Amino acid sequence: MRVHVAIAHTPELLELLRRAGADTLTAELPENLGDYLLPEEVAEETEVLFCELPPRNIREMKKLRLIQISSTGYSQLFDLGLVERGVRACNGRGEFDCPIAEWTAAMLVNLNRDLRSMLRNAEAGIWDRDARFQTELRGKTLGFFGYGSLARESARLAKAMGMRIYAYDRERADFTGRHYYSVPGTGDPRCELPDRFFLPGEERAFLETLDFLAVAVPLTKRTEGIITEKMLRMLPRGACLLNFARGPLIEEEGLLAVLRDGHLGGAALDAHYRYPLPADHPLWRFPNVILTPHISGSTLSTNFLPRIYDICAQNLRRYAAGEPLLNELTPAQLAGE
Repeated sequence: MRVHVAIAHTPELLELLRRAGADTLTAELPENLGDYLLPEEVAEETEVLFCELPPRNIREMKKLRLIQISSTGYSQLFDLGLVERGVRACNGRGEFDCPIAEWTAAMLVNLNRDLRSMLRNAEAGIWDRDARFQTELRGKTLGFFGYGSLARESARLAKAMGMRIYAYDRERADFTGRHYYSVPGTGDPRCELPDRFFLPGEERAFLETLDFLAVAVPLTKRTEGIITEKMLRMLPRGACLLNFARGPLIEEEGLLAVLRDGHLGGAALDAHYRYPLPADHPLWRFPNVILTPHISGSTLSTNFLPRIYDICAQNLRRYAAGEPLLNELTPAQLAGE
């Protein structure tokens, strides 16, 4: 099995892949992950590609049979004709659940206690013990638009803080027995945490009682712009929005409108419309908006590489043995549906 690695690596991590069945292993971290070419001989012979983003010459990889990406989102695989070529693909589902849940917990506390204003007061030497700095999360309602693995670990932490959990998704899925990667002891595999579960057609009933809305669906051709201004206005006035998924899931102008007129009480956004978000973008100017530079998944944490290499190594063994792969994407998902 010839494997090429196009993400960060160490000798110890590459040895994990060798022990998992990589007979021939090449590795090179591209200087520009968004625009790179594999050497011709690598492209011609590679059977398994382990990367974040595919190379520009992926269509020339005639022997490619499996691609393992290091991200949870998979829009970089759309329109590559992988299904037609018989190429299977797996994502990094489960690797980011813990850091994103911690980011969510931090943003909930920040928004709920208006920490931005407290810090501005501290910098100006202002002593202000206003009631908005002393509110509790316990008893408030957090709704997840999408209830996959990222949402489930965030829900577990929020539940521990005494919050009420509402979830909206296409089905109330039980993940036990499914071939998904997860860190032991995390998440909500049996979908037991939500106090209420909502299905398509119940958007208003879901949104109108939330204190916080967290957007947690993958970006596909179907979900782009799925959170409209109309939906944001279904939230109670003063509710807050969190987005750790992808920026374009939310209508940009609609989000700006509900922030400008004060309908939203605040927002914490880790996923954006452009990278980097331009310094003159209006989102930077709202005092009640927390912008983080797409770090909720924490790819530079000490846990990231061991987890994604664990996923890849397990999939190499499964691939060689003809067993179901972890986090395998369906043909519909690869088509962006």
